[in-house]
Amino acid sequence: MSGTEDSGSTEAIPGAIPEAVAGAISGTPPKAVAPPGRGPVVAALMLSMALAALDGTIVSTAVPQIVGDLGGFSVFSWLFSGYLLAVTVTLPVYGKLSDTFGRKPVLVTGIILFVIGSLLCATAWNMAALIAFRVIQGLGGGALQGTVQTVAADLYPLKERPKIQAKLSTVWATSSVAGPAIGGLFAGYLDWRWIFLINLPVGAVALLLIVRHLREPHRATVRRHVRVDWQGALGVFATGALLLTGLVQGGVAWPWFSAPSFAFFGAALILAAVTVVIERRAAEPIIPGWVWRRRTIASVNLALGAMGLLMVAPTVFVPTYAQSVLGLGPIAAGFVLSTMTLSWPVSAALSNRVYNRIGFRFTAVIGMSCALVTLLVFPFLPFPGQAWQPALIMLILGGALGLFQLPLIIGVQSTVGWSERGTATASILFCRQVGQSVGAALFGAVANGVLAARLAKAPGLPGDLDSVSTALENPATLTAHAADYLRRAVDAAVDNVFLGATVAAAIALLVLLFIAPRRFPVIQDTSPDE
Repeated sequence: MSGTEDSGSTEAIPGAIPEAVAGAISGTPPKAVAPPGRGPVVAALMLSMALAALDGTIVSTAVPQIVGDLGGFSVFSWLFSGYLLAVTVTLPVYGKLSDTFGRKPVLVTGIILFVIGSLLCATAWNMAALIAFRVIQGLGGGALQGTVQTVAADLYPLKERPKIQAKLSTVWATSSVAGPAIGGLFAGYLDWRWIFLINLPVGAVALLLIVRHLREPHRATVRRHVRVDWQGALGVFATGALLLTGLVQGGVAWPWFSAPSFAFFGAALILAAVTVVIERRAAEPIIPGWVWRRRTIASVNLALGAMGLLMVAPTVFVPTYAQSVLGLGPIAAGFVLSTMTLSWPVSAALSNRVYNRIGFRFTAVIGMSCALVTLLVFPFLPFPGQAWQPALIMLILGGALGLFQLPLIIGVQSTVGWSERGTATASILFCRQVGQSVGAALFGAVANGVLAARLAKAPGLPGDLDSVSTALENPATLTAHAADYLRRAVDAAVDNVFLGATVAAAIALLVLLFIAPRRFPVIQDTSPDE
């Protein structure tokens, strides 16, 4: 049953397969994690999740202080891009390693790498060193993101997973939103190096709790004669690095239709073909073929990739809209976006009451349908409007996406055994991350294209989104007519981005309706408490 999911005939509710049969099919260890000490392990998972989430955003508000101290203004964007690249391209590698060697060594390695990277970042002497150390942080962050989700699924049976996933979602959302504020406080009142030093005690506590309390089956029980596909891992890493570098830097460091873009994307395509050949020949491939052969996992990968694409609209462009169009300050603009993080974990926590009745697929369809309608409403907001209007849209959108994402993650984790759960979880998180990278490049091009078209008739005004936002932050340099013209141009650009996000939501919905099986073939839990 875990080998093929095309029929969709198995009930999406626990109890579909007898326990003995499920264990034989999936190779699930009878007690993957012992029940004693589950509370400390959950605390460690939440701390680890907070580390990964904070460092995705905490640096943003400290950039002026960092650049003023270290220089390197022309390359500072790699503080974010380098971290994102390292996290994304290592997700599938860590997923496979956690299935091969167990979750504990991978999670411990991730925490250690993250803490070492943080310490090195705090001692950086120039921008190049800081960027390199951020990549080391990202190598640890990739282990944290995927393995935390996998351990959470190991700890709890299906009926209890929404509780722990809601906790992790809350930590992620809160940390992501609080990151810029914390970074600003440290940079303004202490020193920007404290942004990284604060990770040391948090990481140390998480590491201690994991080492002392996370228990797994003996390695011999998990896998004999381990063969790691290091060639495949290198191929996945190199392909992802080239692809994401092209997406992140295209239209920024060089034009899209230029030699560097063609070189990066061409090399990524060639390496992808080589990696596929390597993976087909490998005894234990890093990205096994079953990830894409099984309808359930393949459809969720595509759907969450589309969700990553649409998430760029609220997370990247709503703060710009709130400040440039509505004239709000950074804190108020952050609040407009943060309403999404209030409803997301609540709807995620309550989603089990829905999917236990109608199944994972239909629950996700309801969530994405609501998200599609909500995204479509945004372009019809009045100009300039009031802050409560986009805040309400973000509140509804968070609830819709919580109802969409969590059932799909839990559903996929419940269709595989212990020995495949890390790979399956990493694959859907990887697709979501790639979707976000594609979305950032695509919607950035859309926004700048709309602005360029609007401002072509107004010579003397800035012509890209960053320059327009900077100009609107200093209204004294503009006439009232010019400021209004720029605000309307930004409003039109963001409206078009949200229309693009609506298309991404429609793609996710179509994938669920026409590719995903009606019922996910759930394997009976072999929980620690049995």
